Amino acid sequence: MSSQTSLARRLSTTDAVHIGVGSMVGAGLFTAFAPAAAAAGALLLLALLVAAVVAFCNATSSAQLAAQYPTSGGTYVYGRERLGHWWGFIAGWGFVIGKTASCAAMAMTFAAYVVPGAWQRPVAIAAVIGLAAVNYHGVTRTARLARVLVAVILALLALTLVAVVAGTAPVHVGESGPVGWTGVTQAAALLFFAFAGYARIATMGEEVTDPRRTIPRAIVISFAVVVPLYGITGWVLLDRLGAPALAATEAPLRSAAETTPYAAWLGPVVIVAAAVAALGALLSLIAGVGRTALAMARERDLPTPLARVHPKYAVPHVAEVALAAIVSLLVLVVDLREVIGFSSFGVLTYYAVANAAALTQSGRDRLYPRPLQVVGLVGCIVLASTVPTESLIPGVAVLVAGMAGRAVVRRARG
Repeated sequence: MSSQTSLARRLSTTDAVHIGVGSMVGAGLFTAFAPAAAAAGALLLLALLVAAVVAFCNATSSAQLAAQYPTSGGTYVYGRERLGHWWGFIAGWGFVIGKTASCAAMAMTFAAYVVPGAWQRPVAIAAVIGLAAVNYHGVTRTARLARVLVAVILALLALTLVAVVAGTAPVHVGESGPVGWTGVTQAAALLFFAFAGYARIATMGEEVTDPRRTIPRAIVISFAVVVPLYGITGWVLLDRLGAPALAATEAPLRSAAETTPYAAWLGPVVIVAAAVAALGALLSLIAGVGRTALAMARERDLPTPLARVHPKYAVPHVAEVALAAIVSLLVLVVDLREVIGFSSFGVLTYYAVANAAALTQSGRDRLYPRPLQVVGLVGCIVLASTVPTESLIPGVAVLVAGMAGRAVVRRARG
């Protein structure tokens, strides 16, 4: 069998929904609300609404494009087909760097909840290696594990939110300093980090059955599950902790649990929920980044060995092993809050190209009205430009470095 054979179509709509929800439920719920509250203060829920609107527009663009181009690579492929090779590269590179950072963030979140500080980085690396091994042995195992993780996360999260509401009184929401529109958009950019999981469904377009029907349905269903969940969680945290206290904590749900009379048993529940959510997001992230790297390597925009598909397990095994190695290295050096902003910048770049590509579709390939893509494109540009400076500068630098590297390689090839 060829080392660059096609991937196998094994995922149903239900499988894809579980992977999408598992990708989204994790990051924002347990990490992103705190830095977002620091930026937006009492306007946190407005920032969440802005992030949700932009994410919804992006979701419809992704669904529309994935239905026409049901192959691995997501917007890397869509950008190449609709806008040209350079735009495809910008999208793919933005996704790879942003989601590689997300992998590190999820591994670190998992470790931060389950072990003391001295053990966190080794445990985070072990989580990366373990879940890369799961992905290596086939996407159907990824989907089965995603189902289990999603069920556990939702059950534990529901228990936590009910206990926090029942066990604590509302507080004055308060302010965390003067907040303007820039603070709201910066918070929205950070919260967007939590919504971006539906891209994982599009990047797995070569592995779903009946992709024209399955991909749009799975993206929209995943989004419909997650947006209300984030809204409720954000309201509970803001209402029970207040903006200043929420901004000051590194573990918002754990801090909320500690204010209740049930802290003795609710604290461990939150820890388990956070750990499982982080693992679920990391599992899907590894799958999504590996498949985008596969698509880019097929077009020689990344080293061609990354395009190899395992003859038995039908997964891009070289890409996933390389990803696990890079993420393990990042875990040793990154800061969690900064890497959230870096990830958001990369992924917002990816979705800006997706919206621009979707704007060019017409006829039977157009599933949603063009104004949604216009709002999505403008929203991505605005949010990407307002991520915190400590994330924006390295994000721009790495994006430009990738473009320069591609230009040098293309010139060398003649």
